[in-house]
Amino acid sequence: MSPFENLAKMLIFMGFIIFLLGVFLLFGSKIPFLGKLPGDIVIKRGNFTFYFPLATCILLSIILTLILSIIFRK
Repeated sequence: MSPFENLAKMLIFMGFIIFLLGVFLLFGSKIPFLGKLPGDIVIKRGNFTFYFPLATCILLSIILTLILSIIFRK
């Protein structure tokens, strides 16, 4: 296998990941519970708001780990 074939496969995979990220950003706000889970940290003081979606990050990490482990299983 030539080095260009490996590069081509990597670029296709990266393009697919970017496509999925774009779809998620486009439709992510329409998922009702995403970003409003118990465990997401919101601090509001005056005109300052700090938001850290801790529970949402953990949930997405678990889901992506399961999906990628199924895809790359040998």
